[in-house]
Amino acid sequence: MSTFRVSVAALAALALLSLATGCGPGSGDPAAGPSPATSRPVEDTAISAEPGERFTLTVPQNPSTREFWYLVDPRPDSAVLVSRGRQTAAAAGDGEQPMPGAAGRLTFTFEAKGKGTTRFTLLHCTFSTCQGNTATLPPDTSRPSAAPSTATATPTRAPERITYTVTVH
Repeated sequence: MSTFRVSVAALAALALLSLATGCGPGSGDPAAGPSPATSRPVEDTAISAEPGERFTLTVPQNPSTREFWYLVDPRPDSAVLVSRGRQTAAAAGDGEQPMPGAAGRLTFTFEAKGKGTTRFTLLHCTFSTCQGNTATLPPDTSRPSAAPSTATATPTRAPERITYTVTVH
């Protein structure tokens, strides 16, 4: 057997041993970093979590048609829940490469901090539902881009708002 095959077999055995003994990320070891986030359905607006637990909400988004999601007021009480940012993923084509102009996904990540209950809202803006939504890039990355506003706009329909209630036990 070649040295390369022996090395690969040894690495595989070591990886299996570390999983079996509970070593490695996600084992509760603080040095391993934050625990992985649990994906929650967007429709699940009542969420229960434990301190330190992370969860995500993933929504469809298409920047090429000026469709964006924003975290708006009410924002979560930072003593109970904190936002850990958002990440975009473009839709892949048949060759697994992102397709220009195709819809994608936006994932919001949150982390439960302390016991209590808090609320936050996600606002879904399209080019026809939020005044000033003329950007072709996601929020906070485009200039000039007005913050979404519906106060003086006369949209053809109201923007979608989803309000979540999170209880940390």
